[in-house]
Amino acid sequence: MTGGERVLNIVGAGLAGALLALLLARRGLKVTLHERRPDPRQSRPERGRSINLALAARGLRALEAAGILGEVQPLLIPMRGRRVHEVNGASALLPYGQREHEVIYSVSRAHLNRVLIDAAARHGGVQVHFNRVCLGADLGADELRWRDAASGAPGASALTPTIGTDGAGSAVRTSLSAAGAVRVTEDWLDHDYKELNIPPAPDGAHALEREALHIWPRGGFMLIALPNTDGSFTATLFLPRAGPVSFAALATPADVQALFAREFPDAAARMPQLLAEFAQNPQGQLGTVHTLPWHVTGRVLLLGDAAHAIVPFHGQGMNAAFEDCVELAELAGSEPQWPEVFARFEALRRPNTEAIAQMALENYTEMRDTVRDAGFVRRKAIAMALERHFPQRFIPRYSMVMFHPEIPYAEALRRGAIQARILEELDAGDAREPDLARAEALIRMRL
Repeated sequence: MTGGERVLNIVGAGLAGALLALLLARRGLKVTLHERRPDPRQSRPERGRSINLALAARGLRALEAAGILGEVQPLLIPMRGRRVHEVNGASALLPYGQREHEVIYSVSRAHLNRVLIDAAARHGGVQVHFNRVCLGADLGADELRWRDAASGAPGASALTPTIGTDGAGSAVRTSLSAAGAVRVTEDWLDHDYKELNIPPAPDGAHALEREALHIWPRGGFMLIALPNTDGSFTATLFLPRAGPVSFAALATPADVQALFAREFPDAAARMPQLLAEFAQNPQGQLGTVHTLPWHVTGRVLLLGDAAHAIVPFHGQGMNAAFEDCVELAELAGSEPQWPEVFARFEALRRPNTEAIAQMALENYTEMRDTVRDAGFVRRKAIAMALERHFPQRFIPRYSMVMFHPEIPYAEALRRGAIQARILEELDAGDAREPDLARAEALIRMRL
């Protein structure tokens, strides 16, 4: 019996699960999609999950492969760079790239998920079951166990094959870990986050520049804001969990008000519901999940955040998961041999997901601190100049990650380290153009 003759279970109809179901069904496979939530097309989105996300070239390519990019495009707001806000109210835009198409897009998680679920549910090869709470994979009985959220009745499906796309808190991964089939390490940051809102201006327009990711970097902490299509911004406060400036130190509304008045006065002036939202919105954790291995022969595979959740500071969690989906669908084809497919998938993807996990952590330091440093700004300008003069050889690391899906994450990390050393050697400590003859020699020798 080939893997293609059995119905494939996908646990979790979030962004990755819904996209994967559609990609595999388009290849002729039969898919059952299990989701613990009610149908999100008919209910309010969960509180506490990030409201909007950054969609970049890797994610766009995946949506195009699934044939639904046209349905998603009306949801997208281009962000051309980081608008960096100082305490005194001054701000400056640092462009992400230097070509017209080098932008990233703010997109509503809930709206995107609804489009993906709609597309998957329309396909004859996909059955979607909502209110199915996954209880885990029973390897001994070869069953996927679940409970109906409405009635409480237990249920089970044939386990083999099953793909867990049920997020960073994956029930599939937890059950595999409990059975000793995988080892899991969760590296939590000592920083948490809380989401807030900047409403539209009185005339309905965006209260801040619309086509930018706004950032208020303050060294050990920061506030960011991404635009929404309704004229609002989703603002996210990242703070240490404990310490002098931390969530623990914000014990009263007065403490919250004092922090925002001192550190983010221009944002606070646009947040009339700040204190109420701060009190009622949940405080989320940030961390990296490492799982080894991701699969149990051809029976179960973990994908996306369920296998390798990362911190959000490079805007690549969704994009990396979407890239997972495309890679797996291409390996599967129309008649997959799941043991070989799962093993090959992990071998190909693991180096890249480990690379983006490292780069995401490094980008937090850049966003909250380094972005204000004159040397950082100077070296970024040098990098842009080198890309203009040597476009086939020198591409800034950020651009490789965000705008070049043909360059694997692991290669972006490797080349980025070499390029960082070249930039240090070329940085003369002023705003002059780099020595192009010396730059060309270094680039040809090292890249």
